[in-house]
Amino acid sequence: MPRFLIHWATVALSLWVATEIVPGIRVSSFTVLVIGALILGLINACVRPVLVFLTLPITVVTLGLFYLVVNGLSFGLAAWLVPGFSVSGFGAAMLGALVVSVLSWFIGFFTGARDEER
Repeated sequence: MPRFLIHWATVALSLWVATEIVPGIRVSSFTVLVIGALILGLINACVRPVLVFLTLPITVVTLGLFYLVVNGLSFGLAAWLVPGFSVSGFGAAMLGALVVSVLSWFIGFFTGARDEER
């Protein structure tokens, strides 16, 4: 349970940074940010693996670049599901997903949260 909370806080912090640096991503309140992080985590755990599997052939053909599209779709789906969390377009969704992924990995690496998963 504590690992889940650390990961949730990491995603929430990364999502906040994405809203600050990526034009076109907005959250209306702190509550929306926290709920958005939860929904994004659930989508990444449940929906994204199915999308990755279904798009595996095109991901292989594009040498993994299509994985960025899958991340953007997941990010856009989270924004669509959470009222008050908006993304202005697919480019903003892809860039936001990239920022959240990189920052979550970076924070997890330096806090040791990634080590607990192994």
